[in-house]
Amino acid sequence: MGKLIYVMNTSLDGYIEDERGAFDWLPVDDEVFAFTTDLLRSVGTFLYGRRLYEAMAVWETDATLAAQSGLMADFASAWQAAGKVVYSTTLAAVSTTDTRLERRFDPAAVRELKATASGDLAIGGAHLAAEAFKAGLVDECQLFVLPVVIGGGKPGLPTGIRADLELLDERRFRNGVVHLRYDTLGQRPTADVASALR
Repeated sequence: MGKLIYVMNTSLDGYIEDERGAFDWLPVDDEVFAFTTDLLRSVGTFLYGRRLYEAMAVWETDATLAAQSGLMADFASAWQAAGKVVYSTTLAAVSTTDTRLERRFDPAAVRELKATASGDLAIGGAHLAAEAFKAGLVDECQLFVLPVVIGGGKPGLPTGIRADLELLDERRFRNGVVHLRYDTLGQRPTADVASALR
């Protein structure tokens, strides 16, 4: 059985995009990049919303990225090795191998995917992750907290839920980024989601 892990970069004030929808404030750093690549090696399947999938697909569709350095090649290899499930009502087709397109997020199907998985699953995209949190599916939350305050934008964590977390690990990087790994012990779906699942 695999764990469902939410992995995301956030500003210190909890946002993943600024008010313009940009995330160009993310620092480029080899130490953090190598750590992220090692984290992705344990992932057997990525669950993505459309926007994040389109941003990440270049790691397979643009060979010039992997050619830039050994670190970039390692990341591309780790990303390409995993399967992908993309949730979108507007995407016409996927552009990467071992990728399935789903029109809606089905909590029961994700539970089945977790139960039969030989590796962990990672979920990305704030809206999609919120659906998984609300359904009580997220087992771990791993945040890379960046040393920047952006003042507003898209929150990295969903609102309207209660989740009791247990800190499992933390790591501080030289550039001021902190990686926090939490178990979502005690996470409960919201009342509306719980009733819908009955």
